[in-house]
Amino acid sequence: SRKVAGLVMSNKLFQKIGRKMCRDAVQTELLSGTTTIRTVGGLGHFDSDLRDQINAGKIDGPRILSSDMAVTIPGGHMEGSVAYGAKSDQEFIKFITDNVNYGVDWIKIMITGGVLDAKVRGEPGEMKMTAEQVKLCCDTAHKLGKKVCAHVESPKGIEVAIENGVDSIEHGAQMSERIVKRFKELNRTLVCTLSPAIPLAKFDPAVTGGSEIQRYNSEVLLDGIVDATEDCIKAGVKVGLGTDTVCPFVTHYDMWRELEYAHYLCDLDRKYCLYLATLNNAEIIDVDKETGSIEVGKSADFVGILIKNANNVIGGKFMTTIENNMYSVYNTYKGENMSKALRKNITMTQEDYDLISENAKKRHMSFSEFLSSSALQRIKEDEAMDLSEYLRKYCKKASKEEQEDIERILKDFDENLEDFKEITIDDVLHGKI
Repeated sequence: SRKVAGLVMSNKLFQKIGRKMCRDAVQTELLSGTTTIRTVGGLGHFDSDLRDQINAGKIDGPRILSSDMAVTIPGGHMEGSVAYGAKSDQEFIKFITDNVNYGVDWIKIMITGGVLDAKVRGEPGEMKMTAEQVKLCCDTAHKLGKKVCAHVESPKGIEVAIENGVDSIEHGAQMSERIVKRFKELNRTLVCTLSPAIPLAKFDPAVTGGSEIQRYNSEVLLDGIVDATEDCIKAGVKVGLGTDTVCPFVTHYDMWRELEYAHYLCDLDRKYCLYLATLNNAEIIDVDKETGSIEVGKSADFVGILIKNANNVIGGKFMTTIENNMYSVYNTYKGENMSKALRKNITMTQEDYDLISENAKKRHMSFSEFLSSSALQRIKEDEAMDLSEYLRKYCKKASKEEQEDIERILKDFDENLEDFKEITIDDVLHGKI
């Protein structure tokens, strides 16, 4: 809310707390299996700063493409919390230029309102920005080399967005055949976000704390997103999957759930849902040359999800049960060429995993860094040993039974020695053997 955002940004102490919350959120994304995220609206420049810390290797986290503060009008969606409210054309240009100068990857604008601030039954996305304002924002961003994504939750909002330069529509709404056709002609993309609409549409308002208008409008929005997704896919429009984690009941580990929603509600094959969430998403945000699929030359982004007794999570389709308290520990080879990522998983008991994690923390190292440095240190120590040291460390004495077997073999060898002929190097070189 605007009040909470104002409190967080009010002084350095609260900002530090806010930054830690954002850092915990992106690390939750990573641990849940998401190795790349596009943040479309956030407090101040928290997201860009996090991205830079991750890229510099200072903290663990997913690949981030940031938008930071979105842009809208006074009274627009999320204005005063994660969006600037521009009062003039000059302010629209200034807010966008300031964001680009700070280093954002995308520009986010809020064209319509949303379910949570809707006041009229049946209108989940009241128009906020004019077509002229949308065009000004898109033209400014494009001149500065940035694409534009937009919060849109009404048919009119979609038409205004795609006709005035928006590259990526977030959420969606009912579309006519004409609008779907224009979507394709203009090469726009749609990011389907079912996760925030489902709880508000399907849960009792007593559970969500929402009003009856919000529940009804959420049903309208949910139906619109489903229809828009199906229609766009049939028409060959590029469609991605997202979560909109600022909304109630949507967590930072829910990306897998969005795939299941798309499968059940949009009647899409599960493999196709996985494609939409990986390579298709990567193409939408222009990182498909680096990630999105497992190919030689791309980053090997692997994250293992450690699950114990997860026997029936949405039919177990997108999650994996690991039996016998054994854990597969996957290193994240972010930024590594696949040809260099020789080992991607190891298996160990929970006890061993906890012991290694504890020792890694004591040394202020990540799990993979500690494991790697310990192994390399062991190898270097072994290579520095002479033969006698190596034998004493790694070769145990033979048992009585093993010793007797060795003596018998040697005795048999001595008795049959006369059957053997000595071979010289000359014999080998001249083929006399």
